[in-house]
Amino acid sequence: MRSDYHPEHKSADCSLSALLDEVRACRLCAEHLPLEPRPVLRAKPTARILIVGQAPGTKVHETGLPWNDRSGDRLRDWLHVDRETFYDESRIAIIPMGFCYPGRDARGGDKPPRPECAPAWHERLLAHLPNIERTLLVGAYAQRYYLGKAAKDGVAETVRGWREHAPRHWPLPHPSFRNTAWLKRNPWFEAEVIPAMRDCLHRLLT
Repeated sequence: MRSDYHPEHKSADCSLSALLDEVRACRLCAEHLPLEPRPVLRAKPTARILIVGQAPGTKVHETGLPWNDRSGDRLRDWLHVDRETFYDESRIAIIPMGFCYPGRDARGGDKPPRPECAPAWHERLLAHLPNIERTLLVGAYAQRYYLGKAAKDGVAETVRGWREHAPRHWPLPHPSFRNTAWLKRNPWFEAEVIPAMRDCLHRLLT
């Protein structure tokens, strides 16, 4: 038996499992989606880290595994964790702003997360995750939703002000390779934010 196991975890896990089943059966915005709804998220009551991203891309939609793409590879590199650790939902919960693939916009990028998901589900899910100590807010949508008025005008300024939100919240740019130019223009992110975040998360992952 794991040393961190407590009897209440079993009932909490059953309750969260039922809620996750409910979320995965959600059809709230089905008429607006280009593909059949397939909500993608992962969580267990013992998780101490929460990752809030945007919405699944096509590869994630196909596999049902969040961050299972090149963006996920870069995010795992930022965190300095392997896939096994990253997908250990007893330690890391992954709940995006939009649970289903939203389709493409006119420029060829993904559309914004559907606005129905977070108001409908996030509060209920977080009520079953009492051990979350650190939340990674990946991209503008997560930052505006969770930081509210404390979010700056634009991702760059919000991330630059990371000390105002850490250690509880860590605002991050999206790790999409479309943002490679942004990373080159803002070398302070990988020089300052990444090492500080890794140190902060290391205790919770070991």
